[in-house]
Amino acid sequence: MNSLTKRMHELKAEGKKALIPFLTAGDPDFSSTAELLPVLAENGADVIELGVPFSDPLADGPVLQAAAGRALAAGATPDCVFRLVREFRQNFATPVVLLVYYNNIFRLGTDRFCKQAALAGVDGLVVPDLPFEEAGELDIAAAECGLINIRFVSPTTTDRRLEKICETAAGFIYCVSVAGVTGERSELDGRVAGLVRRAAAFTAVPVIVGFGISTPRQAADAASVADGVIVGSALVARLAAEKEVEQKVKVAAEFISSLQAALKGEKESV
Repeated sequence: MNSLTKRMHELKAEGKKALIPFLTAGDPDFSSTAELLPVLAENGADVIELGVPFSDPLADGPVLQAAAGRALAAGATPDCVFRLVREFRQNFATPVVLLVYYNNIFRLGTDRFCKQAALAGVDGLVVPDLPFEEAGELDIAAAECGLINIRFVSPTTTDRRLEKICETAAGFIYCVSVAGVTGERSELDGRVAGLVRRAAAFTAVPVIVGFGISTPRQAADAASVADGVIVGSALVARLAAEKEVEQKVKVAAEFISSLQAALKGEKESV
């Protein structure tokens, strides 16, 4: 069984919510990311979403755009990301999914990209600019390598389209909480709960909420209606504010721990 699917099944069976933090690979360099990945795993990340840097990340807000820019300036390539994952997975079983724009897959070749990702230890792909209706080729290539191509839904997804998306979903369904780009928000969109309920009516695959979750309290609120949360911009912004790797490690450990505690209801969330 794919380790992402296995982990999601375990969490659901245990009545726990999934915490999926996001990092841009190579921001500000690959040695920093290599130090941060274990910190996420050791402090409560159930799955890690790792961004493959791209020059035109259309789904990303200013924070993640800047992170991709720093990584590209440091020489980031898909091969560098694969190597990073391979090294991480030598010591950690935490599932890894790549957020990757389709041009990176297309340039390398769909089959080749999937094979290299799988050999590195990647479990799934999140491709924000590839519509469900055009994902057939990638679905086949990914499945042949044991990878999962994660499905997206959003507040504007109709019930008819939602049902079709859910029919072939696996691993988890990425529930985009807003009609817009990534970035921290002061509050969650009121339509999220309804979207999660609509998706759950069509599938037993876990529904995970992402985009705009900025604080432990927001994470707990989102997880109260969903099966887990993805936290990206809030973490990346906190790391970018620190110059030294040691401080980045400290900030990451504290923030991930606070998010996991909030999901478990262990202490007051802020």
